[in-house]
Amino acid sequence: MEIFLAQPRGFCAGVVRAIEIVERAIAKYGPPVYVRHEIVHNKHVVESLKAKGAIFVENLSEVPDNAVTVFSAHGVARSIEEEAAARNLPVLNATCPLVTKVHNQGKRYMAKGRALVLIGHAGHPEVDGTMGQVPGPVLLVQSVEDVDALPLPDDAPVAYITQTTLSVDDTRDIIAALKARFTDIQGPDTRDICYATQNRQSAVRDLSKFVDVILVVGAKNSSNSNRLREIGSEAGVPSYLIADGSELDPDWLKDARTIGITAGASAPEVLVDDVITTLRRIRPVAVSVLPGREENIEFRLPAELA
Repeated sequence: MEIFLAQPRGFCAGVVRAIEIVERAIAKYGPPVYVRHEIVHNKHVVESLKAKGAIFVENLSEVPDNAVTVFSAHGVARSIEEEAAARNLPVLNATCPLVTKVHNQGKRYMAKGRALVLIGHAGHPEVDGTMGQVPGPVLLVQSVEDVDALPLPDDAPVAYITQTTLSVDDTRDIIAALKARFTDIQGPDTRDICYATQNRQSAVRDLSKFVDVILVVGAKNSSNSNRLREIGSEAGVPSYLIADGSELDPDWLKDARTIGITAGASAPEVLVDDVITTLRRIRPVAVSVLPGREENIEFRLPAELA
């Protein structure tokens, strides 16, 4: 059985930075360090950090006074920042710089008097954080149909921003619908959408051209991992999202001679290795890595931890 690994796959620069912030905070200040929300959407990563001394909470009310607190890579609303400041909590902000960039774009558009539309998934922590960062009402759209239902006149000055875990392909139809409806509309260049999301989705499309089955390593609550599985399925290849090798069903592979493997941006490479080890127990395998885009981006750490 031939195994082809997508390139790139797994951790992106924002995830690497967020995990390193928690690890360095524990090393510098000692455990426990409190993290609001899962630092990234991956149980393996969360459990590993728990073992080192991180405590994950959903509300700042669960954080003791004076305890070192980390905001997750997804970003938080201004109200969360203000709550932390009011309690004088020592905060380390692990928000992905690309998410912060979206926050700043939204603020600039609103300062110019434009109605702001956010393309994203309702309930996703990044969307909640972005909507809570912009000082004014934000209209969320998830589909072309939502664009038609926006309560705005067609000549209203409008601007749009997007959730970073959506790719150019995910947002293309919605952006086209916005531009078709509104006569005065602005938005960021599509190159501003997260590089890691686009690269991983492109790699899966390449992978789908010559494999019988695609396995996506990632968490069920990971937006970008779910999208990778959907892309494989849309290409006509049976595609499955698994957290690790223990979730692999041998029946998926009965007639498969070539297996493609990728991983979401919050999934560590050790979980890809675990899936390959599980496959080796089923059948002898040969592993190769597809050519793909090299990622050399690094994001700076907060000054306190650099």
